[in-house]
Amino acid sequence: MTNEKSRVEKIIEQINSTNAKRAALILVLGFACYHGLLHLRYGIDSCRWLLSDGRYKANQEWQPYGCMLHRYSQIDTRRCLRYLAFYGTDTYFVFIGDSRIRELYLAFVEHLQYQDEINKKTQERIDKNLTHVDNKLKIKVEFVWSPYISRHMVETFRQWQAAKNPPSVVIAGCGLWSIKTSNASLSAVQEYNLNLTLLVQPIDRLHKHNTRVLWALQEPVNPDKLKPDLQMVTNEQIDLYNKAAIEVLSYSAAELWWSARLVAQGMVSESPDGIHLATRALQHDTQILLNMYCNDYMNFNDGSCCSSAETYTTLQIVTFSFLAVCVLIALVMILHRWILKVKGRPVQEYTLLTDPDTQATLPAGDMYTLFTSLATMAVIMAYFLICDRTNFFMKENKYYSEFSFWLPIGYVCALGLFFTEDSKFTKVLHRDQIDEWKGWMQLVILVYHVTGASQILPINMHIKVLISAYLFLLGYQQFCYVWQRADVGMVNFFKVLFQLNFMTVTLCLCMNRPYQFYNFVPLMSFWFMMIYGVLALPPHITAQSSENNVIQYFYLVIKFICLFSVITILFMSEVFFEKVFVTRPWKALFVTTDDDIHEWWYRWKLDRYSAMYGMLFAVIHLLAQRYNIFDDNNHNNLFSRGIALSATLAGIIGIGCYVTFTFLCRNELDCAEIHSYIAFIPIVSYIVLRNISGMLRTRYSSFFAWFGNISLELFISQYHIWLAADTHGVLVLIPGYPVLNVIITSFIFVCASHEVHRVTKVLLPYAVPSDWRPLLRNVMLFLAILVPIGINDGMF
Repeated sequence: MTNEKSRVEKIIEQINSTNAKRAALILVLGFACYHGLLHLRYGIDSCRWLLSDGRYKANQEWQPYGCMLHRYSQIDTRRCLRYLAFYGTDTYFVFIGDSRIRELYLAFVEHLQYQDEINKKTQERIDKNLTHVDNKLKIKVEFVWSPYISRHMVETFRQWQAAKNPPSVVIAGCGLWSIKTSNASLSAVQEYNLNLTLLVQPIDRLHKHNTRVLWALQEPVNPDKLKPDLQMVTNEQIDLYNKAAIEVLSYSAAELWWSARLVAQGMVSESPDGIHLATRALQHDTQILLNMYCNDYMNFNDGSCCSSAETYTTLQIVTFSFLAVCVLIALVMILHRWILKVKGRPVQEYTLLTDPDTQATLPAGDMYTLFTSLATMAVIMAYFLICDRTNFFMKENKYYSEFSFWLPIGYVCALGLFFTEDSKFTKVLHRDQIDEWKGWMQLVILVYHVTGASQILPINMHIKVLISAYLFLLGYQQFCYVWQRADVGMVNFFKVLFQLNFMTVTLCLCMNRPYQFYNFVPLMSFWFMMIYGVLALPPHITAQSSENNVIQYFYLVIKFICLFSVITILFMSEVFFEKVFVTRPWKALFVTTDDDIHEWWYRWKLDRYSAMYGMLFAVIHLLAQRYNIFDDNNHNNLFSRGIALSATLAGIIGIGCYVTFTFLCRNELDCAEIHSYIAFIPIVSYIVLRNISGMLRTRYSSFFAWFGNISLELFISQYHIWLAADTHGVLVLIPGYPVLNVIITSFIFVCASHEVHRVTKVLLPYAVPSDWRPLLRNVMLFLAILVPIGINDGMF
């Protein structure tokens, strides 16, 4: 009987995280080549993408090809114009053409001023020139009636060329009237082509005066709605006129506005008369014009179209220079080992075997391991930078729909249930169960972010509960660790801080973002330090010290009262809170890019009691175990049938009450105020439902648990290599195929997060040695590096 493995078994053996990460690297290199070829062929100018292509997504929202469209409100638009006016730039828009261009002019002006003023102008004759001037904003918008490419249009362009203040932007387009008056004659098309050639020279000369000329291709018509006198206007005729414009103007300084035609084409059925655009389509065209004109000045996070890439800081250059040196050293070491291997003298490596259940940290290895790990981190950080700080890879807006949110949630749940297995643990909230909990919560949060579901208040509030659950588990786990192991030493303290912050600090240096930008990590780190402070202050209360000393429980109550008092004092006065957290040098840890602490205040007060709830639950749980209130050392139910049914009913009611609360509450701020007091209800209810049954308690989803192991890295990495533009959009590697794109980017994103998790564990013993002397040395070295960075950022 042979023990040789079958072909299927061999294939299954190759499906592992290492090979997955190799495949992800190959995909990244492949897409880098693909996008490089795209840029060589079509250029890297996102304005060209904005004006050339796009599609409709979700609720008739327009998505440009490869870049993000900011939705300009009237306030945003006026802010842009005030900014330009402040720096001495006068804005001058001209719309020249037929009634379709007139409609676009009216929509553009309507966006700038009040509705009743627009209505007065819409009642004027269609063939009359129109002008809108706002001296405060230093903007002038004109409409010039010119339904044909005639001598009048050519002369108008020449006049602008000679003017002292030529237009900033010219939007031109016509052809409809030529079709109508010529009764769709082919000779009119030839004349149209000839007249277009007369426009080329004036357009080119006007372009030299920094005037941007857009030629709007003719939009399709809806034959079913055309009046009898316009039946000769067919889409075939319009295509002929567009073909003529493309042939002539492609070799001029004019920019062909293809996306205007696509916008109209997608909403042609909503055209009021079969000729003119629907109101929604005109609004989309207005947004395209504003994004083209304002984005590079305003730097909106969700407006990457026509926006220049962020400039690199000195700190970023120094950081990547250091990482580049690490890569070079690692390559030299790898080459050296390869040469030794070729010579028949391979380097022997030995790894200390440890019990995975103990979660022990391996001792630091040699310099080869250190530099190869840093080199790996350097490559990953370079990928982060390219994805989110350059225009090399494309970005798109997020759009919410019920289908796009609930479908992946259902798919993830099905996968999680499929990969269930027995756990070797039976305790309440054992390690497998906690990893599973963190995993499914993280996957739900990822779906929430990528679909832009934050606008839906009930979903928003449920996600807040999941964030509270992470802090609850932090308090629970840290209290249980100290209670059982009596370890409040500095080594463990710095180990946890390193694991929480290594990736975040690296990203702050590489991506030029403040620490508070990655708000989840500052929140976790702050509450970990608060928990450590409470537990580390004498007297140390542990399982052993409290076993025969009841007074220890009194000390524990005093500690909880003190913690509650500190939290309440900080909450009662926002002014006092700000004075505490904006004090230098730690101010830089709590403020955003614009030196604002309100984001930290909002997130802190939202979950101010969550970690304490976790600690209190840990106390109740551990005491219940000590006094044998329940027995979780076997696979049986925790309580008798009657108590188990009552607890199950209470758990269902607890979750149901919170769900009802989220649907009844209509204002996010009001919901958030109440949330901090009741967040423990759904969390404890879930724990009861998950653990009351022995069968449920001793089974877990290995799928969710796997993601739970890397939940921190997933939460942070999503900011730059899954989402884009600081979470306001999504990364696009495969333009035009949104579902396939999400699958590919998700695969790469998960592999990168897993590798960062592995590198963090490898670097942990180097950064936090078990001996206090080298640990103190490393802390001093870190502070020495931090001081010049802090001085540069104004921390001192």
